Amino acid sequence: MKVMDVVEISKGTLLTPEVDLDKDIKGGFSGDLMSDVLASVQAESVLITGLCNPQVVRTALIADVRLIIFARGKKPGEDILNLANDENLPVAYSPLGLYEISGRLTQAGLPSYEMEMNLFPKD
Repeated sequence: MKVMDVVEISKGTLLTPEVDLDKDIKGGFSGDLMSDVLASVQAESVLITGLCNPQVVRTALIADVRLIIFARGKKPGEDILNLANDENLPVAYSPLGLYEISGRLTQAGLPSYEMEMNLFPKD
């Protein structure tokens, strides 16, 4: 699925139109804890989050996330958009919540790209 397909399905607004939008999104991840993103997101995914600070962009870059969608109508500031533009990372926002965006994308055929974290050893 292409970046703009994901943005449209999530009823989002693209905030970085000058970056490369031809990237394929292979799955999705929703969360607000960036430590969880680093521990369990798979590369080439969309990150849907309600956390709105520059650390989200930095984390997404480390995790090879292809698109960030800020949920719940949260609009990132210029510092976030400048960083995303500098790194060629598409950013959007949506009035919908994480649950609704995730459901819409799942229904459209985008799979979860969340890996099991294995916090507890198996007996």
